[in-house]
Amino acid sequence: MATDLIIIGGGSAGYVAAIRAAQLGKQVICIEKERVGGTCLNWGCIPTKALLESAELYRKMAKAAGTYGVEAQGVTANWEAMVARSRTVSDRLCGGIEFLFKKHGIERLQGTARILAPGVVELTAPDGTVSELRAPKILIATGARTREIPAFPMDGKRIIGSKQALTLPSVPASMLVIGSGAIGSEFSYLYSCLGCKVTLVEALSNLLPNEDDDVSKAMERAFKKSGMTCLVGAKVESVVTTEGGVEAHITRPGKPDTHVQAEVCLVAVGVVPVVPEATGLQLTERGFVQVNERYETNLAGVYAAGDCIGGVMLAHAASYEAVQAVEGMFLSGAVPKKPALVPGCMYCHPQVASVGLRERELRQSGIAYKVGKFPFQAIGRAVAAGSTDGFVKLLFGAEHGELLGAHIVGEGATELIATPQLGISSELTDADLHAMIFAHPTLGEAIHEATLAADGVPIHA
Repeated sequence: MATDLIIIGGGSAGYVAAIRAAQLGKQVICIEKERVGGTCLNWGCIPTKALLESAELYRKMAKAAGTYGVEAQGVTANWEAMVARSRTVSDRLCGGIEFLFKKHGIERLQGTARILAPGVVELTAPDGTVSELRAPKILIATGARTREIPAFPMDGKRIIGSKQALTLPSVPASMLVIGSGAIGSEFSYLYSCLGCKVTLVEALSNLLPNEDDDVSKAMERAFKKSGMTCLVGAKVESVVTTEGGVEAHITRPGKPDTHVQAEVCLVAVGVVPVVPEATGLQLTERGFVQVNERYETNLAGVYAAGDCIGGVMLAHAASYEAVQAVEGMFLSGAVPKKPALVPGCMYCHPQVASVGLRERELRQSGIAYKVGKFPFQAIGRAVAAGSTDGFVKLLFGAEHGELLGAHIVGEGATELIATPQLGISSELTDADLHAMIFAHPTLGEAIHEATLAADGVPIHA
C-alpha cells in the first residue's frame, strides 16, 4: 500500500499533521495503537480539565455558596459520575477528530508500527496481522509516557501514574503526590477538593519549579490554605506498598527523615519519549528522536515532531511542530520554525499561566528590567466574582519598555495569558499597552494596571 505520508501516532502532533497534510492535497495514513487524540484527548489535558471543573464546582457549592447568597445543603461529590462525565467529554472530542479524518479522506489504521527502512513501515494489527506500507515521507509522532522510577515502581493500584489517577474506583482518603509540575499540582488540587488528604512532595526548593518564583510562592500558600501538606526540597527515597496503601521514606537536608503513609501514591515526575522501532534511527542522550531544523531525522524522508523530540513538551507545542514539519515537507520554499514563545498553563485554583522570561532568568542574564505587578483583589470584576486570589506580573525591558515576560496567578489566568503572549510576539512596549483601552469590568484590567505599575502609576493601588 502506497501513500504520500505515513504518520505514526495520532495524538496532538499526529492528528494535526494528518489534517494539515490532507489540506495540502496529500494522501495520508495515520497509524495509532489506540484511539486518535492521543494522551491529550484520551488520558491527559481534556479529561483532567473535565474532572477539575467538576471538583471546582463542588468546592464552590459545598464551601463557598453562602458567600454568594446561595443556600445549598447536602451537596455531595459523586466521583463515579464525575469520571463518567470526563470520559464522555473525551469521547466527544475524539469522535470529532475521527469525523475530521473522514472529512479530509485520512486513512486511520490501528496497530503498532515499526520503520523497516526509509519509506517502508511495517504495521502489526491488533489481531496480529502484519502488513507493509510505503510512502516517501514518514512522520514519527509517538509522544511520551509517564516516567517510572525504580525506587517506587508503579503497580497501577497503589502506586499509580496520571492515567490511573483519572479513573480510580473511588476518592482515596489520602494521597501522596511526587512532583509538583502541572500534572502533580492539578491532581493534588483535584483530589484535595474532594476531601482527600494530599501530601505534595517536590525535590526542588519551590513548588512549580518551572514557574516564576513569585508564582511558586503564591501557589504554595494557596495549596497550604486549601489543606494540602507541601514538602519542598524533599527527596522520596522509597515507596513501599503496605496492607492499607503505601509508605514513603522522605529526606530533607537538615531535617529529620519523614515517613508518610497514604492510600495511594501518584508519581508525577515527568515523562519519557515513546519511540517506535526503527533501524538506524539516531536518538539524543536522553532518548528523544534527534531532528534537524526541518524536523528530519538522520533517516532520509523520516521526520519527527511532538513530545518524542523533547523540547517544550506541551500539546499546543506539539501541534505547532507538526504543522511546521508537514509544511516543510510539502510546501515549496517553506522554512519550518521551532516553538519560540510557548505559554504554559495550569488549571487548579487559582489558575497559573506564564509566557516569556522569568525574573530570575533576567537577573542571571544581566538584562536590565522593570516589574509591574498588580493583585486581583483590586480589580472590580474579580471582587464581584469572588475570585480575588492572585496577581498579574509583567516584565519589561528597562531601556525600551519591551514586554519580556508575563506571569499570572488567578481566575481565568489561562485565558488571559494570550494577551501578553501577543504583546511579546508583536514586540509591544509598555507604552503600547498603556495606550490600550481595556473593557471594564474585566479581569483583563489587571494586565493594564500591571503595565501602569511597572512605571509607578497604577490607578487602583
